[in-house]
Amino acid sequence: MGCNASTLAKIHNVDELILETGFSSSHICHLYNRFHSLDKDDKGLLNRGDFQNISELAVNPLGDRIINNFFPDRVDLIDFNSFARTLARFRPVENSPKKEPDSPEPINSRANKLKFAFQLYDQDKDGKISNNELLQVLRLMLGVQVTEEQLDNITDRTIQEADLDGDNAISFEEFKKSLEKVDVETVLSIRFL
Repeated sequence: MGCNASTLAKIHNVDELILETGFSSSHICHLYNRFHSLDKDDKGLLNRGDFQNISELAVNPLGDRIINNFFPDRVDLIDFNSFARTLARFRPVENSPKKEPDSPEPINSRANKLKFAFQLYDQDKDGKISNNELLQVLRLMLGVQVTEEQLDNITDRTIQEADLDGDNAISFEEFKKSLEKVDVETVLSIRFL
């Protein structure tokens, strides 16, 4: 499948999508073709199962949590535009001129990348990462490489270091502060082409 004007013509509000996501028309075409390769039923919609067939997500310990971010608010199916918007979070940040004061934050901004990462931990969506939520992620990522006691120690120490208000949890503001020296723009970026 090539990328041409007829492919772009099939995409609802393609010009708005390009502006919103920052993807070029070529990137949009490639993403559209990828979307349709995942859409085995050819209905123009993807479900969680379609994502579970992606080998890179299937082997990623956080794969289910990443997939869940494509389906906010208990949505069961997504269209192409939602697919592209979610992937835009991983687009590298470009060194571009300052944005207008009233314009929305770009999808791929540092703040939005951090919100995405925070949501991978905050599974109950209460705006805080609890000891248990952090422990679950560490278990998924480290598996049998460390003992349960080591996991508990890492979790307790991480909460203690990041928790500035003493509530035994990490708020989004505390999460941002703890990662202020981390190059999130690079770590949470994917080169699409």
